[in-house]
Amino acid sequence: MSRTIRIASRKSQLALVQTHWVRDELQKAFPEITFEIKSMSTKGDKILDAPLSKIGDKGLFTKELEVQMLDGTADFAVHSLKDLPTNLPEGLMLGCVTEREDPADALVLHESMKSYQLATLPAGTVVGTSSLRRLAQLNHHYPHLTFKDVRGNVNTRLAKLDAGEYDALILAYAGLLRLGFGDRIHQSIPADISLHAVGQGALGIECRDGDEETLKVIKFLEHTPTAQRCHAERAFLRELEGGCQVPIGVNTVIVDGKLTLKGLVASLDGQKVVQNEVSGAPDDAEQLGENLATMLKEQGAMEILEAIFAEARP
Repeated sequence: MSRTIRIASRKSQLALVQTHWVRDELQKAFPEITFEIKSMSTKGDKILDAPLSKIGDKGLFTKELEVQMLDGTADFAVHSLKDLPTNLPEGLMLGCVTEREDPADALVLHESMKSYQLATLPAGTVVGTSSLRRLAQLNHHYPHLTFKDVRGNVNTRLAKLDAGEYDALILAYAGLLRLGFGDRIHQSIPADISLHAVGQGALGIECRDGDEETLKVIKFLEHTPTAQRCHAERAFLRELEGGCQVPIGVNTVIVDGKLTLKGLVASLDGQKVVQNEVSGAPDDAEQLGENLATMLKEQGAMEILEAIFAEARP
């Protein structure tokens, strides 16, 4: 019996590239099913004249897609997992995590700066980023640089860089690759300089809780090691009560059957940094994330976050 599954997606180029990849992979695996994409603009796509941290963080890029799933006009939604809040609306669940691309941050330079690396950029270099996490960590290591907010999709940001509004940009390595801009990556930023965002590089497929037919289909794309790493990261973030726009960084690896999770919380000026790591069985991923959050709380993480939340309140 034929069936149609409707996929909710943002209208941004990167979101559609990711959603089309999911659709095409599932179409090959389930030729008897018709997959339709329903795209829309979200609040995060529409408000481009203010920093993300000033317009809210929970569900900026997901709420409109979730409404469609809850009212039955879409069956699942494809997200960059780093954009998906750790606490989902009642009736929805994270049904699948795909294999992760490189989760690192990437340095992209204006043509006039191509002779430099991140560590050698001269004082006053204007670096564009919309991420408080990147801002805090780079301020910690390179306080002589000048950081400036940048909004818009990847194409828009690159155009602003090329026009001379910025000397450099910090963007997600995975997003640049997926959009075919791998040649613009000047340097992959190592984890000891910038821990990546929770879920960065992976896609999260959200669906209705209890929709077993849809869940069975999307689970075809599940990559267990990536899912274990991301569940640890998301549990860490959830326990710290942090949204997308907080300076919380992570790094996870699975080596010889052991999952190691590193986590960091930093003040925006980079002056205060607390970090630690835990290791254990991948099957205990969420517990490891919660344990690491508890450790960082004991080191003063909540005081740092409360000061940032207080500053962001209107």
